[in-house]
Amino acid sequence: MTPFTPLHRLVIAVAVLASFVTFLDGTVVTVALPAISRELGGGITTQQWAVDAYLITLSALILLAGSVSDAYGRVLVMRIGLIAFGVASVAVAAAPTPLVLIIARAAQGAAGALLVPSSLALITAVMRGEVQSRAIGVWTAFTTAAQLVGPLLGGLFVDLLSWRFVFLINVLPIAVTLVLLSRLHLPDPPRTVRVDWLSGALCAIGLGGVVYALIEQPHQGWSSPAILLTGIGGAALLALFLLRQRRPQPLMPLSLFRVRNFAWGNLATLFVYAALSLNGFVLGVYLQQGAGLKATEAGLASLPITILMILLSSRAGRLAGRLGPRLFMAAGPLIMAAGVLLLLLVAEQFDYWWQVLPAMIVLGVGLSVTVAPLTSAILGSIDESRSGIASAVNNAVSRVAGLLVVAMLSTIVGGTLNLAGFHTATIVTAALFAIGGIVSWIGIRRPAAEPAMPDPAVSDPSA
Repeated sequence: MTPFTPLHRLVIAVAVLASFVTFLDGTVVTVALPAISRELGGGITTQQWAVDAYLITLSALILLAGSVSDAYGRVLVMRIGLIAFGVASVAVAAAPTPLVLIIARAAQGAAGALLVPSSLALITAVMRGEVQSRAIGVWTAFTTAAQLVGPLLGGLFVDLLSWRFVFLINVLPIAVTLVLLSRLHLPDPPRTVRVDWLSGALCAIGLGGVVYALIEQPHQGWSSPAILLTGIGGAALLALFLLRQRRPQPLMPLSLFRVRNFAWGNLATLFVYAALSLNGFVLGVYLQQGAGLKATEAGLASLPITILMILLSSRAGRLAGRLGPRLFMAAGPLIMAAGVLLLLLVAEQFDYWWQVLPAMIVLGVGLSVTVAPLTSAILGSIDESRSGIASAVNNAVSRVAGLLVVAMLSTIVGGTLNLAGFHTATIVTAALFAIGGIVSWIGIRRPAAEPAMPDPAVSDPSA
């Protein structure tokens, strides 16, 4: 086993910390949602927008950020993203109204979009082969743990201080990352990538319109002119975005999807991360509003998943590097589907130890088996010169999955997150996980030792 060099360790530390704040803020809000709606008002709609305002800009701009990362350098883009994320976090913490909160969350997502593709692109640019698989395993363990430990940290702050302090958790890791980033010196990228700003705008506005329609239609109805205009208009803009990607040097190169593992891996990502987002949202809110737990207790509910991720993810990454990712990517989501179905044991007479803990343990095992091989299979199939945009596409797919499923929450649970709605969401979550496993088994293959993307634009910048 090839050891990590000092440069490898520095790159991994920077990549983990930079992504940590983005993934943490995506989930730390979950257990704070009841407290936010109590203080600022708005009920489930405010709760949905507090999550989706962040995910809209993160999802829509992450492609643009990946292209910017390839064009202007990962270190510079990451530094700008870190500073902007810190400023936006303070704005969220100080928000006096739901509207200000939603705008500040959208600004957070935009800054976060600069961080995720740059961080993973650092790993894929500096490391290849078995070393890269192990590094992605480490990155996956800690960034996924950030998503899972977020509810616990959020719960502690909500119960002991205020929901506003939840959004100031980022300050310390941002400061540490900026210091480490100043010690990382990499050559500037060749200026062969042109940034397609118009495509970025089409994607962002289109997603925003579709999500607005999905969130607001339970209140206004599909016949409302506002819903029809934003929904149809958003879908039309997304269609224009896809058509525009047929031009030379697109924001999202469709040629990426001619690589088998990249295409099938992203399809599996769509289902698996939709399931994870739905489960995280529903569990965090129901345990407080339905089961009557405190915010900290609701956060602690998912702690077994975090522990198992830290213990098992890097090992799964190493095994997948040797044996190939297909078995792991197929078995992991099926294990998670079985774990989620155990949540059907949740009853009016609530008991965490028998009704929730077994599900969390099985979920943790399945997630540990899945995530590192999934990320490694997708990014390892693409040439290093396009690592930034490949990472951005994969992260955009995962965020869009969460964005859409949270937007459809009212429809899924029947308008109210009571016990019946919780059970319905549980069944939908299990189905999404199972589809993700089946897709992986059908489509994923063991990659070649040194894969490369068959894209003529890589060798011919004028293409």
